[in-house]
Amino acid sequence: MKLMHLSDLHLGKRVNDFSMLEDQAYILNKIINIIDDEKPTGIILAGDIYDKPIPPAEAVELFDDFLYKLSQRNIQVFIISGNHDSAERIAFGARLFDKTGIYLSPVYNGTISPIEVHDDFGKLNIYMLPFIKPVHVSRYFPDKEISSYTDAVSTVIENMHIDTSSRNILVTHQFVTGSSRTESEDVSVGGSDNVDSVVFKDFDYVALGHIHRSQSCCSEYIRYCGTPLKYSFSESKDTKSITVIDIKEKGNIKLDFIPLTPLRDMVELKGTYEELMLRSFYENTTYPDDYVHITLTDEDDILDVITRLRVVYKNIMKLDYDNQRTRSSSEINLINDMESKSPLELFDIFYESRNGQHLSDIQKDFMENIIEDIWRNK
Repeated sequence: MKLMHLSDLHLGKRVNDFSMLEDQAYILNKIINIIDDEKPTGIILAGDIYDKPIPPAEAVELFDDFLYKLSQRNIQVFIISGNHDSAERIAFGARLFDKTGIYLSPVYNGTISPIEVHDDFGKLNIYMLPFIKPVHVSRYFPDKEISSYTDAVSTVIENMHIDTSSRNILVTHQFVTGSSRTESEDVSVGGSDNVDSVVFKDFDYVALGHIHRSQSCCSEYIRYCGTPLKYSFSESKDTKSITVIDIKEKGNIKLDFIPLTPLRDMVELKGTYEELMLRSFYENTTYPDDYVHITLTDEDDILDVITRLRVVYKNIMKLDYDNQRTRSSSEINLINDMESKSPLELFDIFYESRNGQHLSDIQKDFMENIIEDIWRNK
């Protein structure tokens, strides 16, 4: 049986105040094209379908269109809610959708029954566990001490009564200890939301959502597929992909990864203003259309630089400077002999502390004239 593992669509997301809906519509169409080529039996969506519990109407319409296209292809779809979703809204209509082969995780109620699917190798159990916190689980198991996320997930799995002689897949949305995070995820202070991977030992494959970077966790078959799009510049060097699971008889699983090419990439560029504006720098690249984070190395600030840069780079999301001034972390210390120094010398000390260099001769002449004017008018 061939399954495709996706997660963290975050439909309706805005990045640095840029709407990602057009990019999301584009990548979902690309995914449909890949599905037509690969012809999988099922699609796994491991949570964070939307970016907010109450998503904008455009995001709901986009997901509705995606589900409709999947249903036209008679593909089974397994969808759970993530920490960004409303579990109740994702679960809406679940019993009606079941008849069409689209399975939506219900709000966790203390029990999880597997969805049984069949192929030439027999029965495959797919368990769908939406995002949970310890408080969601402890109410159903008052006699159990559940103080951590590992306790919560372990308790849930223990009560699934898994038949380990069969093939079993878990779809869940949690942070597994040791996973590599990016800047675009919600992070619990101190890492209190960690789940130890040992709790997943009875599953043949664990389809994870929540972490945005594609990676395996302690085992090749405990895996985050990552987001289909980049949602932060910490992901600028990542390659986004779909994880394809080809599961045959028990113990025989092959994984493949199909890269996803976005409508616009997310890139980081660094150099002087003149270097970045040279036609030879950008003319044979996608930079003018990409989402860019530009770091200028000019020593002096450039007037209205964002407007100038947008002549070429129309989707600038972020601008920084990296020069002696920004790298200087020195503090202005109390000057013991302050009274013996002239106003120009004091200003030069201040300027050097903020910019990592002393005033130039031209700057000194300029400041000296200003100081003389002030004292003369006084």
